[in-house]
Amino acid sequence: MLEASFQKHLLNFKRPSGTSRGVMNSKETYFLILKTEESFGVGECGLLRGLSIDDRSDYEEELEGVCENIALGVSEENLYEALQEFPSLQFGVETAFKSLNSKNPFELFPSEFTRGEESIPINGLVWMGDKAFMNEQISEKLKQGFTCIKMKIGAIDFKTELELLKSIRKEFSSQEVELRVDANGAFSPKEALEKLKVLSDLKLHSIEQPIKQGQWQEMARLCEETPLPIALDEELIGIFFEEEKSKLLNTVKPQFIILKPSLIGGFRGSDTWINIAEKHNAGWWITSALESNVGLNAISQYTFTKNSKLPQGLGTGSLYSNNIDSPLEVSNGTLHYNPSAHWKFQF
Repeated sequence: MLEASFQKHLLNFKRPSGTSRGVMNSKETYFLILKTEESFGVGECGLLRGLSIDDRSDYEEELEGVCENIALGVSEENLYEALQEFPSLQFGVETAFKSLNSKNPFELFPSEFTRGEESIPINGLVWMGDKAFMNEQISEKLKQGFTCIKMKIGAIDFKTELELLKSIRKEFSSQEVELRVDANGAFSPKEALEKLKVLSDLKLHSIEQPIKQGQWQEMARLCEETPLPIALDEELIGIFFEEEKSKLLNTVKPQFIILKPSLIGGFRGSDTWINIAEKHNAGWWITSALESNVGLNAISQYTFTKNSKLPQGLGTGSLYSNNIDSPLEVSNGTLHYNPSAHWKFQF
């Protein structure tokens, strides 16, 4: 008999982490736990308050319903389809069943990565804050061997952010350090193109979501005229049907899209977006949505199987003071899996 339950976990940031949407001190998440007499499986429902389309008052009620349906024998496939408006629950269901059906509940996609033979290149993430704090983070990431830095912009004044980016470029060329910026929709459509022109002088790799999502025509104009490649991020959230996904990419024609499995329906959702992006000649990479190491582990293993050569956004496991101990390790700008390390997951 299959039992299903969930467990809420509050992740505490080691230090406040800022984006243009505000500062975070903690983040709640949910673990979906499946048990039989012989085995168990765990998946993370990585809800991100204020951003997830399923940030709703009935979230826990829906999760209780998921557990009841699993106990009644409803199939994973039928559950996934019924949870279309709850992409983080889709991700939790998908990973929990994959975990249950794996030899090792934490090795969902066996590969050279999980054997410790290969690693995944990742970006070093610089959070918003005052100039001194951001400078400190930049120096730290460069010392740690990152050759791709992603900087959140849009919360402090643009001039200061430019100075920080220029300070990196004075020391490192674009061949030595790749720079990405993420505006989280902070620019207005009127000012965005001028700001992109200024940023492009610094030979950046790309900018994520320069204007707020939902302004397809404005974003299409920007993507057509930009001197700096644009990556859609929040724009993908809440677009459930394949026809609508194709319409978005066909209308906007972005240079890149960014996939966060917890926000877009897990691995199936990510696969659909990748297929559509490749048809529209758009590049892509995968990032976490600030999950614990349980979700990050699943996303990282999946990401490795997609064979992308771009640095991925998977270096968020060290953000929390009370994360789940795992085999994931960051070293020299890459994510490694240490097969001899042990998980410490209690339920």
